[in-house]
Amino acid sequence: MTASAGPAPASRVELHCHLDGSVRPGTVADLARAQGVEVTGPVDRLVTAPPDCGSLARFLTYIDLPLRVLQTPDALRRAARELVEDWHADGVRYGETRFAPQLHGRSGMTPDEAVRAVAEGLADGRRATGVRTGLLLCCLRHQTPEESLSVAETALRNRDVVAGLDLAGDERYPGAAHRAAFDLAHAAGLPCTVHAGEASGPESVWEALDVLGARRVGHGVRCAGDRALLDRLRRDDIALEMCPTSNVQTSAVPSMGEHPADRLLASGLRVTISTDTRTTSGTTLEREFAALRGRFGWTAETEARCQDNAARAAFGDLPPPD
Repeated sequence: MTASAGPAPASRVELHCHLDGSVRPGTVADLARAQGVEVTGPVDRLVTAPPDCGSLARFLTYIDLPLRVLQTPDALRRAARELVEDWHADGVRYGETRFAPQLHGRSGMTPDEAVRAVAEGLADGRRATGVRTGLLLCCLRHQTPEESLSVAETALRNRDVVAGLDLAGDERYPGAAHRAAFDLAHAAGLPCTVHAGEASGPESVWEALDVLGARRVGHGVRCAGDRALLDRLRRDDIALEMCPTSNVQTSAVPSMGEHPADRLLASGLRVTISTDTRTTSGTTLEREFAALRGRFGWTAETEARCQDNAARAAFGDLPPPD
């Protein structure tokens, strides 16, 4: 099979992109200088992870510096606007970003203020580029059920700008502890996704579906060996938000050549491709699809199938395709 170029510009959909892992290195440097935040080395090296981190825990340390400088509304607004500009340059017509507003209060900013700042930045980017966006809020596995419930309540107070709820973080912490937050979201009609099957096995994906009611699964790469789970994902039309470069960096999969996206897509699962963290992983959607073309011979038609999967799984309103 001969690899071919990707789709036409402005045809892509990205569902899994963390804001704090997608801040331009130059912006991190600018904000650090303006805020008097100490930087201990070249910013590029501090915010971009190596090809093999060995674990998700080490990978996440490369988000520490961006998180330190994203503690004001202006900083969040700028990061969100620039992300939309980067989507536009990457041929994205609709992108969803997610962040944990409860992590942005070190200088007194409230979660609601953080959400509104990100939403304003996304809106600024849309006006400048035409790219439509969706905003998801993240509960975190290592935090208390009460903290997650507060995130869900924040999402509902800002329902006009929030498209969904997520659970992220260390999969050693059970997702079931956060059920109250997800029950609240479901009762209000707010769609949910859950990071699962990345650092832990298929059991975390079962929990995401059966306990937390996820409509999408973040990553899900470790579901490949559980036939019953694959049947369930296929039957319920659950989208998998796969991020190949990140999955290799965190050792969720051993190598790009062993990534399950190709065989899962071929077996009828709703595979989607995203970057996860554009800066931390040093990637774009074009680079993700180029890697898949190189490893598996994906064609423009293969990518179009993933894009259609992503469009149908989006939590927000998409523009019509070109």
